[in-house]
Amino acid sequence: MSPSNPLLEIQFRIPFDRIQAGHAEPAVDALIADAGERLEALAAMPGPRTFGNTMLACDRLTERLESALSVVRHLESVATTPELRAAHNAIQPKAAAFFSNIPLHAGLWKAIKSYAETAEARALRGPRRRFLDRTMETFRRHGADLDPAGKRRLEEIEVELTTITTRFSENVLDSTNAFELVIAGREKLAGLPETALAAARQSAASKGLEGWRFTLQAPSFVPLMTYLDDAGLRERVYRAYFARASSGEHDNRPLIGRILELRAEKARLVGYADFADFALADRMAQTGDRAQKFVDDLCARTEAAFLRENEELAAFRRSIEGPAAPPPRPWDVAYYSEKQRQARYDFDEEALRPYFPLPRVMEGLFAIYSRVFGIRVLEVPGVPVWDPAVRHFEIRDAATAELLGGFYADFYPRENKRGGAWMDFLITGGAGPRGQEPHLGLICGNLTPPVAGRPALLTHDEVQTIFHEFGHLLHHCLSRTELRSQSGTAVVWDFIELPSQILENWCWEREALDLVASHYETGEPLPEDLVAKMKRARTYRAANGQMRQLGFSVADLALHRRYSPATDGDPVAYTRAILQRFSPAPLEADHFMMASFTHLFSDPVAYAAGYYSYKWAEVLDADAFTRFRQEGIFSERAGREFRDAILATGDSEDPGALFRRFMGRDPDPRALLERCGLVSGEAA
Repeated sequence: MSPSNPLLEIQFRIPFDRIQAGHAEPAVDALIADAGERLEALAAMPGPRTFGNTMLACDRLTERLESALSVVRHLESVATTPELRAAHNAIQPKAAAFFSNIPLHAGLWKAIKSYAETAEARALRGPRRRFLDRTMETFRRHGADLDPAGKRRLEEIEVELTTITTRFSENVLDSTNAFELVIAGREKLAGLPETALAAARQSAASKGLEGWRFTLQAPSFVPLMTYLDDAGLRERVYRAYFARASSGEHDNRPLIGRILELRAEKARLVGYADFADFALADRMAQTGDRAQKFVDDLCARTEAAFLRENEELAAFRRSIEGPAAPPPRPWDVAYYSEKQRQARYDFDEEALRPYFPLPRVMEGLFAIYSRVFGIRVLEVPGVPVWDPAVRHFEIRDAATAELLGGFYADFYPRENKRGGAWMDFLITGGAGPRGQEPHLGLICGNLTPPVAGRPALLTHDEVQTIFHEFGHLLHHCLSRTELRSQSGTAVVWDFIELPSQILENWCWEREALDLVASHYETGEPLPEDLVAKMKRARTYRAANGQMRQLGFSVADLALHRRYSPATDGDPVAYTRAILQRFSPAPLEADHFMMASFTHLFSDPVAYAAGYYSYKWAEVLDADAFTRFRQEGIFSERAGREFRDAILATGDSEDPGALFRRFMGRDPDPRALLERCGLVSGEAA
């Protein structure tokens, strides 16, 4: 193989301008072979076992392979081509087979157990003790004690899960891109704000079309559902959105059944009653039953306000259309909710857009957390990227100028890029010969793009999305752990959203808004009356927002705890019936939301049986932010302690202990209910 293959070595300045689809499979083949040789050498090593020659060697075993896989995975997400997709699909089964074989390797398992019996191992404390214990738990949970036949079957399951969950994600992207709505006459677009019209006009022009073009990407879909007066067009787009990946060559429904079957078999094979108990065994919730009780408790606290909000929305529609007006249909809810919010609070979120140009938002974001966490964020030009719109930054310690990490920012939708918003890592630094090695990551979104010579003008929700993903990024880049396996976001899944969700709180504080928001033409700050309206409207239909998330959590746990194809039939129809309880309007028979629910089905595990973790972490973030409220939202002391206790520590300590270190006590769920206006059922 050519030594010039850029995926063979870890490079902090990744040469994205040189990486081609043809590099992927040869590099991964070579790196799997190299890691396999290292694994065999580690297992067969003579002499006494030590933490260094056994556990540290395990920690670094797959570092180069993981780096290459992360780059290819990332490029397939943001700049896919038929060639890159084919290469990605070719390497996924190979990588899955290799990684699933690590805990099944009898020699390596024997080596780890041998080390665990040494005097050095028995004397371990702190992060090293946790690493040894969790490594042994992970090996057992992933089949280390199975007989040869069981190990073979487990490897087969992992390979098949990787293959079909990858196809699930591809089907969602392809079916999303397959839809477009082109409107020739402006009269059909009454109600849409100028920003949405300009974006649709630009989208049509980019395809050589006349008129206005709409897609199922969020910057196009959300304004249409929220503002378009034409209910028929809203219905058409709504049905298309929730029918994605549910028919034809992109039909994900058969894949869902197979994914659930494989997950259940995997859990039983390693001794768990169901996949939820398997997935949560090493998380804060620990069992599916405890996660279920957490979700059920929040449902009970929220349901009355949820029902009242929906009754009020139906009454509002009757108040403007007459007593014969029907209850809102699913494609009506966002539309009438926005009208009710404007009537109740004299607040239109579109009025905020001119004050949130993306460059100003980024500048303010960096300014806030430079003060709070003692960092400096600097743009670095000239770094190779995968798209001209991508920017690259460095994060340095404010006091020492030490390079802590770097990241790429890719915020605009493209047809070769998957939907949603996310953070990912490219390099995870550990303790090196010259100290802590820097980390490298990225944040991606599908936000409102620049239109007609104006900068990207964001909604407040989009601003919160940037803050959220930047929180994940800081968790990665500010990590200071000896072991890569304990670094940054390698924490238990129901703790992973705390660093991201807590940053969203700053988006509601006047002092922070003064740094983030200014009118893109005049430079004027957000008017006080607009801020006041925004805050008053914050808890508008908060119970609906909470029940929506809880509905996903309930459906997720049901699929991975109770669902049986023999008695429950089609999993999409099964979950539609569950989600109906959490929907403000009757769901249609063609509501196939699960067929495009990538959180649950685009990865062998990911958020499967763990969607509740968003709400679990929301309890933590709402409570933790009370300390910043008490000490000041720019408190350097609180920021430093959050950085040291939460961001820098990764998985080197129990997450409950880390939270108690920062707050001095266990989390209090009342803070979340107060933030949502649900303590006394007072949600607006």
